[in-house]
Amino acid sequence: MPSYVTILAHMKRKPEPDGDRLDAVFFALASEPRRRILDALKREPGCNVNRVCEYLENDIGRFAVMKHLATLEAAGLVIARRTGRERLLWFDPTPIQWIHERWTTEFSAYWAARLTRLKYSAEGAEVIRLPDTGKKGRRHG
Repeated sequence: MPSYVTILAHMKRKPEPDGDRLDAVFFALASEPRRRILDALKREPGCNVNRVCEYLENDIGRFAVMKHLATLEAAGLVIARRTGRERLLWFDPTPIQWIHERWTTEFSAYWAARLTRLKYSAEGAEVIRLPDTGKKGRRHG
């Protein structure tokens, strides 16, 4: 069975984030060793704790890795599943997507329109501005 099917079979739908969940994600991402652990899980999904320790080149001990993994799991960034005596680990980017959507969605439409106008201006095309609706919106940039 392909690995992506296995991962999806064990993932649960996460609720929308609240302030505490986002705080946990930012706290987890603030640590360089935890970011390195996520890099290892991204490169090698489904690896075990020993493999993560090898990836960190034994810079930190196994117990420290276990504590970092607990923080990452609490933040929802790591999914763990026991298989016998082994704990298999996967990186879950969903919380990072929440952060991205929360702070970039309203800005992306604004900048996409600005870049489109710039493209048309550079190509010499006529740029027609829509009439002002009178609403005062937030200015970005």
